[in-house]
Amino acid sequence: MTKNQTSYKLPFILVSSLFFLWGIANNLNGILIPHLRKALQLTNMQSTFVDTAVYFAYFITAIPAGLILKRFGYKKGIITGLVVFSIGAFLFIPAANLRAYNIFLFGLFIIGCGLTILETAANPYASKLGDPETATSRLTLAQSFNGLAVFIAPVIGTIFILSGKEFSSTDLAAMSDADKLSYLSSEAASVKMPYLSLGIFLLAIAVLFLVNNFPELKEEEDDNQEKGSLSSAIKHKHLVWAVIAQFFYVGAQVCVTSFFIRMAIAGGGVDEKTAGYYLSVYGILFMIGRFAGSAIMRYVAPQKLLSLYAAVCILLSFVAIKTDGQYVVVALGGLGFFMSIMFPTIFALGINGMKSNTKPASSLLVMSIIGGAIFPVIMGNIIDRFGDDIQIGYIVPMVCYVFVLYFGIKGYKPSSQL
Repeated sequence: MTKNQTSYKLPFILVSSLFFLWGIANNLNGILIPHLRKALQLTNMQSTFVDTAVYFAYFITAIPAGLILKRFGYKKGIITGLVVFSIGAFLFIPAANLRAYNIFLFGLFIIGCGLTILETAANPYASKLGDPETATSRLTLAQSFNGLAVFIAPVIGTIFILSGKEFSSTDLAAMSDADKLSYLSSEAASVKMPYLSLGIFLLAIAVLFLVNNFPELKEEEDDNQEKGSLSSAIKHKHLVWAVIAQFFYVGAQVCVTSFFIRMAIAGGGVDEKTAGYYLSVYGILFMIGRFAGSAIMRYVAPQKLLSLYAAVCILLSFVAIKTDGQYVVVALGGLGFFMSIMFPTIFALGINGMKSNTKPASSLLVMSIIGGAIFPVIMGNIIDRFGDDIQIGYIVPMVCYVFVLYFGIKGYKPSSQL
């Protein structure tokens, strides 16, 4: 092992931990949405503002995060992201004490800003911490910790946040004001310990980055390299369709996870705790699907596999809407498996052949995750309008998959003319 490889070991371990931490934060939202709906007595649409706060933060912070990274470098960028992330986590304490949804949303928005900075810095930094020839495998290893968080976060949320107690509106109306307040306050308070612990841990990681002399790796700039632009990028029809497909895909994924627990309860007939653990199984299937899809793509063209998976997701959504019991739960798990390849596949097909326009094209595809802020709100509104019918709401992700299917069949084809 060379001296440089030795010096990169600790930075890489700590950077890899960041992938796990933001995976925990993002995947706790599937627990938070039904929990805050119960604790704060929200409508379904109001509860989805959890997603809106986080994904809107991603959308508006993407460009500033890049500027921070360019101005201050990877190390300071990561420390900034960790501190911002921790501030958002700590805001859950006053939010829970006051049972104030606006403070919860502000905390989630701040968390989203921190996550954006971290993701902007950590992905390229992890790829540069070592031999350039092994950059891809190194980044894949770091990203695997994000996959680990997909099924660990729901377990943490189920154990420490979900109480398993839920009273109907009739039951709550029959309670005395003191008993009702005690119940709701107890539900709200359950988020404090997990998020306080998360905030403290984030600051500890920030201190480790601060006190250690980590290498500052800078991007090499080639003055002779042709530079692309957004105006040039959007002339490519397949990129425009990729942005549209990604917008709808992220919306579908967030819809499924946001209402997974309530869907498993209402359609699958399980209790809250069991539904929480099923969400963890969904995460495992998502991770398995990602690895399986990568292997299958050695033999099947990516666009063909994307089309097949999108068609299966449409079918599974229909099953979730029209059936009940274990069929619903199986359909939800299946969605996790078959959605797994969509984001990276759409991304790769979208930037295919973009050459000098690859960077602006990538920026547009990243910004398209704003779909995660919009479609859950639409889904929540539909559920509210149909008398709290969770199953009918799954029409929204089903329609979203249609756009992914179109992209896989036709929209992916490279073209320089819009």
